[in-house]
Amino acid sequence: MKRQKSMNSKCLLQALSAVIFLLFGALVLFPAVYTLCGSFMSPDEISRYYAAAMGRDGDAETAFHLIPDVFSLEGYYMVFLRGTEYLMKFWRSLFLCLAISAGQILVSALGGFALAKYPVPFRKGMYFSLMALMMMPVQVTLVPNYIILDEMKLLDTWLALILPMAFLPFGTVFLTQIFQGIPDELLDAARLDGAGTLKILFRVMAPVGKGGLISVFLLSFVDAWNMVEQPITFLKDILRYPLSVFLASVNQVNFELSFVCGVLAALPTLLLFFFFHEELAQGIELSGVR
Repeated sequence: MKRQKSMNSKCLLQALSAVIFLLFGALVLFPAVYTLCGSFMSPDEISRYYAAAMGRDGDAETAFHLIPDVFSLEGYYMVFLRGTEYLMKFWRSLFLCLAISAGQILVSALGGFALAKYPVPFRKGMYFSLMALMMMPVQVTLVPNYIILDEMKLLDTWLALILPMAFLPFGTVFLTQIFQGIPDELLDAARLDGAGTLKILFRVMAPVGKGGLISVFLLSFVDAWNMVEQPITFLKDILRYPLSVFLASVNQVNFELSFVCGVLAALPTLLLFFFFHEELAQGIELSGVR
């Protein structure tokens, strides 16, 4: 009898936990679902339901409207075929983020390899300094970076965005943990075969720590894809602004296309997570293993 009551209590607790997690999951996913449904509304339908949000009818209240009255691809047609401004911003931002992620992987791999496997002077102090810098918000570093970039005559160029983000400390700290978990015997065997430092890094460390490298790439890409403060601070020409900043102007100037632009802006990160989620989980798991 007691065993039966215990099993019933356990089943009730599991059912209650499942309901709570489903509710939290629905709350997290609701903005994405709302945006996706809105992208299939026609511009006229959006104008009718969101006149107050667009500032066209100050007395009207924004209506909650989830399901389109008529399924329409007119918004996608306007973004892809009638105008090229958004697509140009999309491809430029994609190239910019890929360049930032590639630079961060290169810098992080070299720094993490040195801190993990070589007797660098003051290695522990450097490592903990990087950890401290990693905790600092990006807003704290905007002014120093601005001064340095101004002295280097790089303001209002894409290098003003690529260089500071390529040298962020997170990737070095992350890969240091990954590389420390790789046995030294592999390095010794590679040295006996005549491999140099770079060959060991790219032929031994990189394949073994592939999950960590992919994790750094994904996290740096997402960080770069969503950056806002850096472009506004380092770029003077608004035409050079990436997609993350351009989306704000879409909401103000052409609200009818904001849902479509939001869906397309989310696609790169969603696709990367879909294809590399296992490597991301593996890299995060390995980073905590000594």
